[in-house]
Amino acid sequence: MKNIFLILFFLSLVLTLPAQRTILHAGKVIDGVSKKVMTEKSIIVEGKQITAIENGYTDPDDGDQVIDLKSHTVMPGWIDMHVHIEGETSPDNYLKRFTNNPADIAFNSTNYARETLMAGFTTVRDLGGSGVNIALRNAINYGVVVGPRIFTSGEGLKITGGHGDPTNGYRQDLMGDPGPIEGVVNGVEDARKAVRMRYKNGADVIKISATGGVLSVAKDGKGAHFQEDEIAAIVETAKDLGFHVAAHAHGDEGMRRAVSNGVKTIEHGTYMSDATMDLMIQKNSYLVPTITAGMEVAENAKKPGYYPKVVADKARVIGPKIQGTFSRAYKKGVPIVFGTDAGVFKHGENAREFTYMVEGGMPAMEAIISATSVPAKLLGMGDQIGTLKAGYLADIVAVPGNPLEDIEVMKDVKFVMKEGKVYKN
Repeated sequence: MKNIFLILFFLSLVLTLPAQRTILHAGKVIDGVSKKVMTEKSIIVEGKQITAIENGYTDPDDGDQVIDLKSHTVMPGWIDMHVHIEGETSPDNYLKRFTNNPADIAFNSTNYARETLMAGFTTVRDLGGSGVNIALRNAINYGVVVGPRIFTSGEGLKITGGHGDPTNGYRQDLMGDPGPIEGVVNGVEDARKAVRMRYKNGADVIKISATGGVLSVAKDGKGAHFQEDEIAAIVETAKDLGFHVAAHAHGDEGMRRAVSNGVKTIEHGTYMSDATMDLMIQKNSYLVPTITAGMEVAENAKKPGYYPKVVADKARVIGPKIQGTFSRAYKKGVPIVFGTDAGVFKHGENAREFTYMVEGGMPAMEAIISATSVPAKLLGMGDQIGTLKAGYLADIVAVPGNPLEDIEVMKDVKFVMKEGKVYKN
């Protein structure tokens, strides 16, 4: 009996001790919402959350951990709204479709996830893969794998022969006739079934290929692919199941159909007309520019044999146009949200997009906000991530110097915290 009382006594002492805190002494703070830079702040983290942001450099209590970021700019963890976390560009990528097993894809994806997190991206929206991306998301959530918080579409939706049809480029006896289970949609009933299959498989968002694409082994890079009734059925069914819809689109007609029928984000937007830009403003649809991917494919197309000829021909033409479309859209007032298409270039280089956005005419602060509070709201997490504020999850990154003076420092991430855990310091 005496031992029980002693145990209870010591347990009561432990329970009354103050919880250990992590205190970040931040020289400069960008909170992800305000366009004003704050200076000399202390960000207090307990468990997974920010509990306070205090003026000056708070003195620690016994047991507190202090991290000195006085020479850094501290921001919310960044959010990339367009990645492909399962794979990465290489000259033999098209061969890998026949040599890689799902296990190979899965193991490689864990490296890409880690690289993405270490680059400062604590949340990503994965827009299309084989389905391994759903398992990877779960493994990260369970703490089995280190990586960013993932919202994924699983396999994207496309038409027969369209961008993303898994058997494009195969010899005829291997092509078969993939359908809604594989994400290949022809008609309204297929469209509804394909969305419901994504729901069944555990996806978070629906992605469609509204036009042709660059890297698919098909000659069409910009023609409209879905009929309007198919897009309407996809959006309606997705809404019923709690999804928003993202549309890969290079050609203008495919974009117009997508935006008119309720698609929330347009990915790439290469040949977007002024009329479609006006429609996006009216509908509050967002452009996800992916300028880095455009730059990368244009460069790779110059390398003999890097892409099949049908792909290289498209990449040389479409790639260089994306930054110009972004500039026009930004100046016109189209809503912009940060996204890179990482996987088309090397994972971990996502911050290149900040440089291209600033070069394209967007002020550095707006580019940062487009990668913090803006995507957080689109993902339905605007009250949890994307902002440095008491009560929010402690997703925090820091770079040396001042990105408003030199946007290149965004590529030099020195500190990464996700949900209160330090991954890079």
